[in-house]
Amino acid sequence: MWHFVSPQIVFGDSALEALNELHGDRALVVTDSTLVELGLADRVVTRLHSAGIDCQLFDGVEPEPSVQTIHEGARIARDVAPDWIVGLGGGSPMDAAKAIWVLYERPDLEPADINPFIDLGLRQKARLITIPTTSGTGAEVTWAIVLTDTAEQRKMGLGNRENVADMAIVDPEMAAGMPPQLTADTGLDALAHAVEAYICTWHTDVTDGLCLQAARDVFRYLPRAVADGTDMEARERMHHAATCAGLGFGNAMASLAHAMGHALGAGLGVAHGRAVGLCLPYTIEYAAAEVPGRCADLAQRLGLTEAGGEAGARALATAVRRLVSDIGNPTSVSELPVMQHVFEQRVEKMIDDAFSDTQIITAPRSPSYEDLAELFLFVFEGRVVDF
Repeated sequence: MWHFVSPQIVFGDSALEALNELHGDRALVVTDSTLVELGLADRVVTRLHSAGIDCQLFDGVEPEPSVQTIHEGARIARDVAPDWIVGLGGGSPMDAAKAIWVLYERPDLEPADINPFIDLGLRQKARLITIPTTSGTGAEVTWAIVLTDTAEQRKMGLGNRENVADMAIVDPEMAAGMPPQLTADTGLDALAHAVEAYICTWHTDVTDGLCLQAARDVFRYLPRAVADGTDMEARERMHHAATCAGLGFGNAMASLAHAMGHALGAGLGVAHGRAVGLCLPYTIEYAAAEVPGRCADLAQRLGLTEAGGEAGARALATAVRRLVSDIGNPTSVSELPVMQHVFEQRVEKMIDDAFSDTQIITAPRSPSYEDLAELFLFVFEGRVVDF
């Protein structure tokens, strides 16, 4: 038995106008200070006011939000008593909004208590809206919550099906101002979601089509979106691809590239999308040696090759690596501003963190600890995986 969880999704041109139709008294908009400065938060607040809803902003969300930030947001939510919580931004504000919502409804819980196996009993006080301003994380349609434990210097993967948003508003105009580097990083995150949800062991017939469409669009439109931010066809297709990929991995899982990418991000301060995009071709090559089937199938369906087996799987890895390079992102850790001795000092903890990451569970080829250590070395040096 499988579950498919999704919010109501309003997408396309002028999707933000859906806020004008809401009913309620008060809203807490969870975002970051940059989006306030850019005026994107004001677009949301203006429409909520048009619907007769009073608004309070919490713009204290940092990249990779900390547990402390969630507690502060929950405190503000208790003061405001909203009936709508709105997560506006990239993955960090949307994940923060989910966690703040849970703690607002369940003040007896700590963020680390949010897991798939408990009854949260949400929607007694408020409902949740997510509005992405980047095209990558898919957080608008998933129930995953990624927070940072600053004391342990690690990311925590949390979430419960109940904390999926009630409504996701996917308006490409809200992503039109992304600079090229952010476009590249978040676009690779969407690609990693689509590819990993397609090849992981928990893929389903329902998620496969979403992932295939998302991967096809990322290969086609991400270079255009990076090269020309005013190309609104590319912006729209990338924004929708990110949501499709989010529905895919949110209802299947991601895989080994995310486990390694989470560890790289926490250990070396690498942006999430850049980290998972960097790791993805290496993990595909690792799968190719023993379980190439799903990778080869995806490569064929994307029109990258007619070959099956290991050759087909490696064609997918080659295409991903070429895309990463073509949009100007690094294809090895050695290309990052990270000294080798720093990597060597931190790699053991990164291996431990990746080995204990939830996303490793569904890897098509499960690595041993020794294999994972070797993979991190190959990712650092930029060598094609041959074991």
